[in-house]
Amino acid sequence: MPSWSYFKNESQSHVTQQNPNGGVLFLVDQKKKFLRELSEHTGRNTILYFSAFMNKNVRDSIINDKDINAFMETVHKLDRSKGLDLILHTPGGDISATEQIIKYLHSMFNGDIRAIIPQMAMSAGSMIAVSCRSIMMGKQSCLGPFDPQLNNLPCQSVLKEFERAINDVSRNPASLGLWQTIISKLNPTFLTLCQQADELSKNLADDILSKTQYSEEIKERIKGVFVNNDDSKVHSRHIDIQRCKDVGLNIEELETDPKIQDMVLSIHHCCMILGESSNIVKVVENNIGGEFSYHLPPQQPHVTGPLMQFQMGDQMP
Repeated sequence: MPSWSYFKNESQSHVTQQNPNGGVLFLVDQKKKFLRELSEHTGRNTILYFSAFMNKNVRDSIINDKDINAFMETVHKLDRSKGLDLILHTPGGDISATEQIIKYLHSMFNGDIRAIIPQMAMSAGSMIAVSCRSIMMGKQSCLGPFDPQLNNLPCQSVLKEFERAINDVSRNPASLGLWQTIISKLNPTFLTLCQQADELSKNLADDILSKTQYSEEIKERIKGVFVNNDDSKVHSRHIDIQRCKDVGLNIEELETDPKIQDMVLSIHHCCMILGESSNIVKVVENNIGGEFSYHLPPQQPHVTGPLMQFQMGDQMP
């Protein structure tokens, strides 16, 4: 299996004075080749959804409303009777955009979707994966909790702390001054927004799981691990393949088919190096050449303002 260093060295060898972009072009060609070969091997459609969030901390690196256009472009002209393999690498993103993407893809492929996780699909990416008929993961792969974050604060933890404050003050009125100092740091309506985001995330999880074949017992276990942060503790918690199996998710091991493993990881290596060495922020691409990509413009501004998201912790300012 070609390693990350193989693609890195090969891409560097294609850079010349006459062709300074040769390395990037080599990686793009390799990515397209492996996407095509993967689809030929499985007999299924393949769509790659890759975010360079590890290298670029910008709004377009997360799941957002632009992505529905990317999926419309890449679903176009596919034979939808073949189902879909969806390769995911994402930190998560916007709640409403995630819901729309899930509904759109499932309507297009009649629910015949397999998620493939070469490294990580966190937060809202995990929600997309859990909605799929099965999830293919390797020993290195992980999902993450999809409890909502508001301005990078976990909504459930904020609500629990407020409840703790009420209980603490009722038992010990002398603690009121301390809690006033803590609570006063929150913006007006912030608690209400946290409660609404938490309710929305739970409703969306219930809706997604209601359309799966899992038993009620397994659905409750999935919600216990992915929706309730009492189990995960932190939003950036990595949930590995064994934990996903233990919960009851329908997991396929990437290593079972070495050809699939080679092609999936080769695609991932190419994308990771492109994320480091080019201005690519996100790539959504299918096996027949359809592509919708995002690139970093000059002097990209940082994200400001409140964001209600399912998002991996500490990724956005």
